Amino acid sequence: MAEYKGIHGTRIQNYTSDPSNPIIGQVWYNETSQTMKVESVTTVGSWATGGNVNTARTQMAMGGAGVNNTSALMSGGSPAGGFTGATESYNGSTWTEVNDLNTSRRGMGGAGANNTSALVFGGQTPPAPAFTVTDATESYNGTSWTTVNNLNNSKIQNSGTGTATAALSFSGRDNPGPVRNLLETEIWNGTSWTEVNDPTTGRENSFSVGTTLSALAFGGRNGGPDTKLSNTESWNGTSWTEVNDLNTAREQLGGAGTDNTSALAFGGEGPPFQAVTELWNGTSWTETTDLPTATQNLMGAGTATSALAASGAQAPGDVVTSYEWTGPGVTQTKTITSS
Repeated sequence: MAEYKGIHGTRIQNYTSDPSNPIIGQVWYNETSQTMKVESVTTVGSWATGGNVNTARTQMAMGGAGVNNTSALMSGGSPAGGFTGATESYNGSTWTEVNDLNTSRRGMGGAGANNTSALVFGGQTPPAPAFTVTDATESYNGTSWTTVNNLNNSKIQNSGTGTATAALSFSGRDNPGPVRNLLETEIWNGTSWTEVNDPTTGRENSFSVGTTLSALAFGGRNGGPDTKLSNTESWNGTSWTEVNDLNTAREQLGGAGTDNTSALAFGGEGPPFQAVTELWNGTSWTETTDLPTATQNLMGAGTATSALAASGAQAPGDVVTSYEWTGPGVTQTKTITSS
């Protein structure tokens, strides 16, 4: 039988701690833990439990903010059916309360690159029973929120994506009463909003990922409560194009992604509450590992390989739970065990 050195040209090295930058396929012995380890690549994505949020809620800034599952921001929303301006920052393990939004609201769009730079826009504000649909936009600089120029049109349950200086607001509706979905897209340039080409299908409670030059919008509802959508639309910086549908139609879902070629969709309401997770490869959606618990109206942030799902509603109510996603193709250190 060939030895490891004969195959790879080197002996297995001993380390007192794991090497800082191992290459894929590298094997070593950790003297401290007395274990043999190897650097490998994930073949199937998986969810793991993250830190609990401080305030359980739904209808928070849809899209949240973050470029992976270690730096995200969650703001506003509806705790126990009410309204909040509470904002929380995630560092990969712990949620920390930071300064509130200037205007408490729920059902608004959100965008941002990480937990130090974000934008929220639109939504519904109190007091009850005469809830108000707002066009208000606020920008976060890592410390506090500042009111900036309004959307061109007031809207609720619109989805958002992009950054604090280049954001996109997708569809939504313009009142809290009879449903009137908006065929509307607005782009933020860091100073003001501009109306651009309409989506193909007006909807609310969808999810959007990507940038103002390359985005994807999926799921949602059009019309009454039973008209869940699987429709997916791709944005190229100028116009929307219908592409292949989700496998499971749903609204109030979470998502993550960098552009219109790579995205993740998870959870939502079908009915019933959904745990289904789907990966988008630029052409089609493929079902992958489910969320640990079916959840609707949750926050999503990150990428298709490093995502975060937080809070939302599980039967029978709102939860503080968050989950971290590690997608296929991610490097990982594994301990070699005998069997």
